[in-house]
Amino acid sequence: MSKLARRFSRVVLGVSGGVDSAVSALLLKRRGYEVIGVFMRNWDEKDEKGHCTADTEAEDAEWVCQKLDIPFHEVNFVKEYWNDVFLYMIEEYKTGFTPNPDILCNRHVKFSPFLKHAQEHLNSEIIATGHYARTSFGEDLEYHNPQKGAKLMRAIDRLKDQTFFLSQIPQRSLQQTMFPLGEYNKAVVRKIAAAANLDRVAQKRDSTGICFIGSRDFQDFISEYIEDNPGNFVDIDTREIVGTHKGIHQWTVGQRCHLGGKRKAYFVAEKNVATNDILVVAGSDHPALFTSTIFTEPIHWVHRPPSQIFSEGHLDCMFRFQNTAPLMQCVLTTHDVNPWHRSPTQNNMVVSLAKPLRAITPGQFAVFYLGDECVGSARIIRPGPSQYMLNVDNCRNRILEERAKQSSFSLKQKRNSPSPSKETQKD
Repeated sequence: MSKLARRFSRVVLGVSGGVDSAVSALLLKRRGYEVIGVFMRNWDEKDEKGHCTADTEAEDAEWVCQKLDIPFHEVNFVKEYWNDVFLYMIEEYKTGFTPNPDILCNRHVKFSPFLKHAQEHLNSEIIATGHYARTSFGEDLEYHNPQKGAKLMRAIDRLKDQTFFLSQIPQRSLQQTMFPLGEYNKAVVRKIAAAANLDRVAQKRDSTGICFIGSRDFQDFISEYIEDNPGNFVDIDTREIVGTHKGIHQWTVGQRCHLGGKRKAYFVAEKNVATNDILVVAGSDHPALFTSTIFTEPIHWVHRPPSQIFSEGHLDCMFRFQNTAPLMQCVLTTHDVNPWHRSPTQNNMVVSLAKPLRAITPGQFAVFYLGDECVGSARIIRPGPSQYMLNVDNCRNRILEERAKQSSFSLKQKRNSPSPSKETQKD
């Protein structure tokens, strides 16, 4: 360990009760750090069986700390989570968007307030988490240089890489964060846990889904906070009403709708907040589900904006809007001459994709990469025109062109036809 790294001898680690944070604690301790484990309680609601899942996770986290002989603390961030994540999420659903609470939680709770707590209450300048990610400051922050800033780098284990969820965290927090698992494969992490007799968490399943919903049905859960507002499912091709729904907040783009009495499988293509209609399409590969253009809010640059965006007005990079989706080539531009971009707002971005993607969802995040670096992300405002709309528009243009040609041809014929003679006129 370098002299600079030894300056940060105490590390406050977020322990979740899972195998990743447990092995992170073990690795940090083996590298000579004084490790303090902190369990963050962000939600206090009980699930439908009356058992608070956070209590179980806290018990497992405390067991790990006892096993490794490190101090265990618990901090309550319920207020921060409620104000900065949950209430925002509810408003998003009300207005037809589908938010990503994991990205929002990392942005508003798991890093800035956590770092502040570590500094003010535990006398530590450094925090660590069990996320699969790396930074340009190195495994032990040996290249720590606040003037240069920290870059967020993809983990060695590409399948478990979590930079997607970290793409909105503040630069100041990233500079003070260590990711002990960035150089490890998940299978190796489980082996390390088993070898260290951390049997209680070694084979524990990874947490998935939205933490505060648990095993409950999402539509039932969200209806506890948003009143039903019934509307129609409308077939985008026939404009026929094919069913009814209880509210647009219960549905997201690309989701299958199980409509009674319909032989076809219908999927959500678009939500109309003004009319409360949900436009649906028959088939999961309908062209109305695909687009090659995305409009986003201004990008949160994790490090700093790449120079190309200033010198050339665009950026060639890689993109994804789902954590498990493969990276795709795209071009970012800071302005748009596309007629489909209505009411442009200064600093909003246009993402032009190498090929059409399915179910681009307003409210989710577009995350951008240059090589191994996650450069930043932006909230999706809306997709551009779908392949269906472009086809309809092209068909309409071809019809108008054909009509114009016919009209021009008729006009020419009229002009070229001989005028009747005066004698003929007399007769």
